[in-house]
Amino acid sequence: MNAPDGASHAFSLPERQAVYRAIHERRDMRHFSGGTVADDLLQRLLSAAHHAPSVGFMQPWRFLRIRSRPLRESVHALVELERVLTAQALGEREDAFMKLKVQGVLDAAELLVVALPPGREAHVFGRRTLPEMDLASAACAIQNLWLAARAEGLGMGWVSIFCPVKLGELLNMPEGSKPIAILCLGPVHAFYDQPMLQAEKWARRAALADMVFEDHWGQPAGAPVPASDF
Repeated sequence: MNAPDGASHAFSLPERQAVYRAIHERRDMRHFSGGTVADDLLQRLLSAAHHAPSVGFMQPWRFLRIRSRPLRESVHALVELERVLTAQALGEREDAFMKLKVQGVLDAAELLVVALPPGREAHVFGRRTLPEMDLASAACAIQNLWLAARAEGLGMGWVSIFCPVKLGELLNMPEGSKPIAILCLGPVHAFYDQPMLQAEKWARRAALADMVFEDHWGQPAGAPVPASDF
C-alpha cells in the first residue's frame, strides 16, 4: 500500500523541523559583527543559490563579490544617496524612515551584488507573457542563499535601496544587465526575534487567512460557494 500524503518521500522528522526552523528564523539582518566568512562556506552558500529553480532553466543570476574596500565604500555611498531620496518620497514618514537602519554595507563580512545578465530576452520559455520571471527566478536563488546562511549561523540582509543604473556603471556591468540586490552577509551578534521592521512598528506580518483565497479573488478559503446566477 502506498504511503499517504507523500510520506514515503518525506525527510526524517528532524530534517523537516530543520527546514521549517530555517524558514521561520530567517531574518533580513541589518546589524553585523564583522568577522569573516570562510571561502569554503561561501562556496556552499553560492552553490545553494545556484541550485534554485528557474523558469525555462534560464539560471538568470550572477553574483559579484565585492572585495575592494574603496569599491564597497562607493556602493555604500550609492545606498546612502537613495536612502535620502526614499525618505523624501515617503512624505510624512520621512523622519521615521531616517531613524531606521536599512543596510549593513560597511559592517558585513561579505558584500555580494546579485544581477540579471544581458541576453535574457532570448529565453522565451515561460516568459513570453511574463517576462519578469527572470527576476522571480533570481529571487529564488537569493532565498536559497538566505536560508542556507541562516542554517550556517550567518546573517544576511537584502538591500534594494540603490539606483540600478549607477550601481551597474560602478561595477562595469555590460549593457542589458541589471543589478537587483546588494546582499550583506556575515556573522551577527544575535538574530532578531522578529522582523526588524515589525519590531520598529513600521509594519506587521499580515494574517495568512487574509492572503489565501479559494476559486475566486477575495473568496476566503472554506467559504460557502455562492449560488450560480444561471
